[in-house]
Order: sequence, then structure tokens, then C-alpha cells
Amino acid sequence: MGMRSGYDPAEVDALIGRIESTLGRGARDLEPVTADDVRRATFRAKRGGYHETAVDFALEAFVVALETKATAPMRLAMAEPTGDMLREEWFETQAARVERVAFRPGRMGTGYNEDEVDAFLDRIVATLRGTTDYPVTAKEVREARFSTVLLRSGYLIADVDAFLAGIADVLDQRG
Repeated sequence: MGMRSGYDPAEVDALIGRIESTLGRGARDLEPVTADDVRRATFRAKRGGYHETAVDFALEAFVVALETKATAPMRLAMAEPTGDMLREEWFETQAARVERVAFRPGRMGTGYNEDEVDAFLDRIVATLRGTTDYPVTAKEVREARFSTVLLRSGYLIADVDAFLAGIADVLDQRG
């Protein structure tokens, strides 16, 4: 903010609201948006507006998230096991899956802080294995927020968000 010009905050906020709604994170009554809509978006300049480069970086991350959502396969491990596999064995396989996950690097020098994500994943593993006095809930996983990094190594935001959405479904079953 201040005396310099930048993107009109009201226009940027309106687009981000539509993006979040499309991704299932905001108000559900807003018109959905596609990755191409975000790429074509333009904003008026306004004195005291948002810094253009910061908005452009954020929108690029949203484009990736929208593209991932559009092509995302059905979530794995949503249903509880049946037959010979015992419930605890199934949760152990889910814990092992969390330990093995490898996220792609963030695009254009942005992404989630790797240390924060890794520490959160460690808490999820302990929860799935039942080895913690402070288990992570599915709600906490769905509401998890991580710092973003610029111009250094970070995890691709869309990959982390998609993976955690599936793990939240698993934790719903843990009870």
C-alpha cells in the first residue's frame, strides 16, 4: 500500500474469492473459475494497490492448483479395508504412504516451506500409528496453513494440498 500504483485490491480479492470457491475452500456460492480464466485475468491499476509481482506469483500457484483439481484422480484410500486386512494394518500402510510421499518443487521459485510441511507430516504419521498423545484431527489437516517461500526450495502447493485432502479423509476414519 502507499503512494505507488498496483493491482486494484477489490478486483484481485474478487478473483481470489472465486478461485477459493472453485477449490472448495471459500464461499460455495461464487461463480467457478478455470485456470484459463485466471491466466486471462487483468486488473486496473490503483494507487496503493497490491504489488503486481506478488499477485502474479500467487495467481500462478492458483493456476497449478486449478489444473491439478481438474485432472486429479480419485483420492486413494478413502474407504476402510475389508476382508483380511486388519484396521491397524491399513492405518500402518497409510502412515508408510505419508513417510514415502515426495512432492514436486514449487514453480517459479515459490512453494510451501519444506520444514513446516515435513514436521506436520511427522505428526500425521504419529497419529496414524497411534504413537502420540496429541493426535492430529482431520479438521486440523484440512485447515493446515504453511508459510510460502520465494526464490528458494519449497514444495509445490497444489501437490501438498491434494495429498493432505486425501490424508484428511483417512483421519476421518481413524476416529
